[in-house]
Amino acid sequence: MAKKRLQKKRAITQKQEPEILKVETSKTEPVKVETSKTEPVKVETSKVEPVKVETSRTEPVKLETSRVEPAKVETSKVEAVKVETSRVEPVKVETAKVEPVKVETAKKEPVKLEAPADMNIYNERFQKHYDELKWLYCELYQDREDVMSYLNDLTANMKAFYNDRNAALRTSDRKREADPDWYKRNNLLGMMMYVNNFAHTLKGLEENLDYVQECNVNYLHLMPLLASPEGRSDGGYAVADFRTVQPELGTMDDFAELTSKCHEKGINICLDFVMNHTSEDHEWAKRARAGEKEYQDRYFFFDSYDIPALYEETCPQVFPTTAPGNFTWLDDIHKHVMTTFYPYQWDLNYRNPVVFNEMVYNMLYLANQGVDIVRLDAVPYIWKQLGTNCRNLPQVHTIVRMMRMICEIVCPGVLLLGEVVMAPEKVVPYFGTVEKPECHILYNVTTMASTWHTVATKDVSLLRRQLDILGSLPKEYIFQNYLRCHDDIGWGLDYDFLKNFSIDEVSHKKFLNDFFTGKHPGSDSRGELYNDDPVTQDARFCGTTASMCGIEAALFEKNDEKLERGIREDLMLHAYMLTQSGIPMLYSSDEIGRLNDYSYKDDPDKAADSRYIHRGAFQWDLAKKRKSKTSVEGQIFQTLSRMEQIRRQESVFDKDCDVYTYDVHDDSILCILRQKGNERFIGIFNFSDSEKTAWMQEEGTFRDLITDQTLELKDVVLPAYGFMWCKRM
Repeated sequence: MAKKRLQKKRAITQKQEPEILKVETSKTEPVKVETSKTEPVKVETSKVEPVKVETSRTEPVKLETSRVEPAKVETSKVEAVKVETSRVEPVKVETAKVEPVKVETAKKEPVKLEAPADMNIYNERFQKHYDELKWLYCELYQDREDVMSYLNDLTANMKAFYNDRNAALRTSDRKREADPDWYKRNNLLGMMMYVNNFAHTLKGLEENLDYVQECNVNYLHLMPLLASPEGRSDGGYAVADFRTVQPELGTMDDFAELTSKCHEKGINICLDFVMNHTSEDHEWAKRARAGEKEYQDRYFFFDSYDIPALYEETCPQVFPTTAPGNFTWLDDIHKHVMTTFYPYQWDLNYRNPVVFNEMVYNMLYLANQGVDIVRLDAVPYIWKQLGTNCRNLPQVHTIVRMMRMICEIVCPGVLLLGEVVMAPEKVVPYFGTVEKPECHILYNVTTMASTWHTVATKDVSLLRRQLDILGSLPKEYIFQNYLRCHDDIGWGLDYDFLKNFSIDEVSHKKFLNDFFTGKHPGSDSRGELYNDDPVTQDARFCGTTASMCGIEAALFEKNDEKLERGIREDLMLHAYMLTQSGIPMLYSSDEIGRLNDYSYKDDPDKAADSRYIHRGAFQWDLAKKRKSKTSVEGQIFQTLSRMEQIRRQESVFDKDCDVYTYDVHDDSILCILRQKGNERFIGIFNFSDSEKTAWMQEEGTFRDLITDQTLELKDVVLPAYGFMWCKRM
């Protein structure tokens, strides 16, 4: 396969490691070699024959490899590089201007003063990480005799992407390097949204950033917006081109302009990086389908079903009803291809170093467009190995660690957010260690699922256990907390613990799904199931926060009492979410109590995917009601806004606080204690639909942070779904 072919063609490169290492470590001379010749290609063509495997694989994928050769990345700025043999960053300053001379004449001294310092900074970062990067890379690809040629290609391109990074982003990098805890404080509030749903286009979003700021949001997660085929996009997670924006949303220039405007307003941008697979419409996939073995080796192709059958023995199915199995038969070329998710999403083969390098280049390209937080989608799945479940393998952690180091060298202001939808013991390792960190932030998936379990059971036992586990973890670990997101809710709970309450996994999942679809007696929740498997009786749930809290049912029934209770439940859950350490993340429209949108069923491209029930268009007519104290939208928006501001102002919400759960002798009341020095905060949350008492005898006087009233915390009575935020005076 690819390995033998690459080994044959690259036989000549086996001794190139010393020269390239010198190029990287001698700081300036390497670039002089490249720039004085302006043909880095020639530097690489000294390995032309061996690297023809790579260059032949690069030219076809022009969009992917325009950045593979440092020369190509800089072609529009070649003259600038010639002028700046010392690598002054006109390249970085003039990335979009193409008139280095003009910029140099206007800002001659600053540029000449800055550039050497910048390269010194780069070289310091590089030297700090290179030994470990080399070790991990060579260990991962130890079966490749020409491994160093791939590593040298990687490091040369890292420098090229650094040179292409604009002045504003480099300045931000330096500030964040000097303040590495910038994202760990209590002043970040996130919101995830689909650009087309919120404002139709990127320019439309730019015009509505004032609303985003009114929501107190300074961290905006834009759902997938890169090119993907209509009808086979999986909501944008089937990427056909990592360097092109979906045309209906705008262009990559529009995106870069949006990120720049956001940065001016203090808003950070997060973008999904789908690294497990590409769309079957991706250039690589098209060439693989056309029979080019080099591109087939970037995926998992098999002539017979023998090996796929062995994978299927140990690999669970992700979508057993909508996309059963882990392989797809391609009748036109008579081959099987691995497709863990949907048949049109072909799994990438990270055993091939070309795949790792090229995907890193894509990530760095997006970082250079102004992305602050890279969301690593489905990261546990990226390494495949026969005889395993192809989840969370050690090589995954090696890859993530290398990506972290590469970012710290090229763009240290960029964070990695890991999407690890796994059991708690599988999630925490993705933080890495203090000495060798991996992801900066992880989703708090299990706590989210445990929260909705608590809503259904009205018993906080499991949630208390989950929060106590989180409270015992190092304070450096930052979780992203949320109630709802673009995806379904999977019931991945701690069933070993629930066995203590005679709760069986299969029957409990059915109870939860019945409760939230409104089938269970007494439930006012509304929503739909996703991937309902009749064999395992397993399914996931879809719906908005407001509809799950009964607001939809109350409005339909015109029941004012239920409506008041539903609004209170919605706010109580947000208050509880905001009480947790980490970064709170809202789902766009939840701030105005958006209900389920059933119109997706009228769209043939969406009708089979019930997740679109909570992916509806933003309703600006309802948003206009947010300032009314009597409307549903106003009651939710205004109270939520007040809580967000309090959280940002009060130091008791810092990550450095000690956090405990507090037993108030009622299984339906959750009490959270946050303590920092002499400051003491107590949050009390009633998960019951009836009045309850928190049996407690706290000493001293407290202030209710929301109502600003002074009170004592002695046997506190809470209405159905009531809550309190109290700080000792």
